[in-house]
Amino acid sequence: MRHFRKPILAAAMALTAGQACADINIGVIFSLTGPAASLGLETRKSIELMPKMIGKEKINYIVLDDATDPTNAVKNARKLAGEDNVDVFFGPNLITSGLAIADVANEKKVPLLSQAPIVVPPEKHKWAFRVEPLADVMVGRVVADMKERGVKTVAFIGFSDSWGELLLKGLTKTTEAAGIRIVATERFGRTDNSVTAQALKLVAARPDAVFVGGSGTPAVMPHTALRDRGYAGPIYHSHAVANKDFLRVGGKAVEGARLAVAPVLVAEQLPDGHPNKQVGLAFDKALEAKYGPESRSSFAGASWDGWLILEGALTSALKSARPGTPEFRESLRNALEKTNGVVGANGTYSMNAEDHGGYDPRSAVLIEVMGGKWKLVK
Repeated sequence: MRHFRKPILAAAMALTAGQACADINIGVIFSLTGPAASLGLETRKSIELMPKMIGKEKINYIVLDDATDPTNAVKNARKLAGEDNVDVFFGPNLITSGLAIADVANEKKVPLLSQAPIVVPPEKHKWAFRVEPLADVMVGRVVADMKERGVKTVAFIGFSDSWGELLLKGLTKTTEAAGIRIVATERFGRTDNSVTAQALKLVAARPDAVFVGGSGTPAVMPHTALRDRGYAGPIYHSHAVANKDFLRVGGKAVEGARLAVAPVLVAEQLPDGHPNKQVGLAFDKALEAKYGPESRSSFAGASWDGWLILEGALTSALKSARPGTPEFRESLRNALEKTNGVVGANGTYSMNAEDHGGYDPRSAVLIEVMGGKWKLVK
């Protein structure tokens, strides 16, 4: 027996050492090409700022492009889980892709930290978490401003997909509570070249205000079409247009557009007492040092906040399990669910077994396009 003890002990020590040095693999899925690329590319920026080590553990970020296609998102997720043995899915930036990846997360028991505001059915809820606030939170902030400005009727024009539907539901719910009536509803595709017919119908309805339920640069088209056809009332947008490409493509046509956003976009304009101001300022400084002036966006902020949430959960999970194992993924999931009071650039987050998002609605602010820039309204 004595002859075998040293080899066995050596093998055990080698195994333990291998486990101790196991890398943390983070599977990142964003839309880097296709119609949602302007959002995905912004969200990806923060990956370059994230640390490559946590404690003594190396972190690998494996970034894949879903090309704005949920089918590709699923393929990517399966590859990351099967071939790369990732400990967590990070992303995506689209709801449709997020819901698709949630299925894989549930099947493979890999936690998902989505940068899209997904709402997952109870049976698939366990492994799916989100950073972005639900549409009701941000739309509700916009509707509150409509009410303050005396708006009685509003028209909606939005994407003919799940994001557009989610925004319409949010608008319907919040306007009913505010006593505002929706007088017209129109849809358009992300890749459509014209919304002339829809714009004419909206103008004919004579609403006090219009809400555009889109995202990124495609949301410019209905705004421009409405102005070209003489609509002079206030036009509101979803928080998903909050990047510099929207300002660049829209130009003077989108002057006066209002939307609710994460505070990171106007961090230096926030009052000193705002809880997210200091984190936002530090993040904006780091982002603009790498990508240049005015490179900030709420999408990059969401990704960074995702890291802040994940950092705490990883630190906790490493105390009880090693990366690359089912035990570690379970521990990481449990730690994410216990997120409490994480102050980020975009907002403050607390999660529990029932709420896997936990965005504090008091974090959101209202902004307006003035002089080609984002300006804090309140």
